Amino acid sequence: MSFEISVVSNTPLTPLKNLDEVATLFLGQIGFLPKGFDSKSAKRSIPYRLFVDCLLKRPEKGWTAEQLSVKLKTTKPTIYRHLNKLKYMDLLEEMAVKDGKEERKGYRIRYGNLEKAWNFVEAHVDVAMENYRTTVEHMGKLAKERR
Repeated sequence: MSFEISVVSNTPLTPLKNLDEVATLFLGQIGFLPKGFDSKSAKRSIPYRLFVDCLLKRPEKGWTAEQLSVKLKTTKPTIYRHLNKLKYMDLLEEMAVKDGKEERKGYRIRYGNLEKAWNFVEAHVDVAMENYRTTVEHMGKLAKERR
């Protein structure tokens, strides 16, 4: 699995006091929500509701894809598409979830805590930026040799 996130120039959203506004802007900035969503249309979308209504509001709870598809009234492939985006950002962890009498694979925000999970994202971004820097330096050397 590869790490994938959008990184854009931004300012902290701390002046905003409405969770829907902050979540919509933030999730758009990191590439989880499609561009152009306003908070009203985002609130009705599957990815927004998956992240905010399920994972963020109940961070300690593990959710199976089946549970999420029932709660969000959508298909399992749709759920998996959005879960995979969050997994590629390394925000989710897999865990065993009791579903009736059997245990199934479930998902939750890593450590059940968004702030702790975000540390993983930052570490991945740092490594990716260091690798870019190394490549840029290498490319510069190759260009000098070619001159």
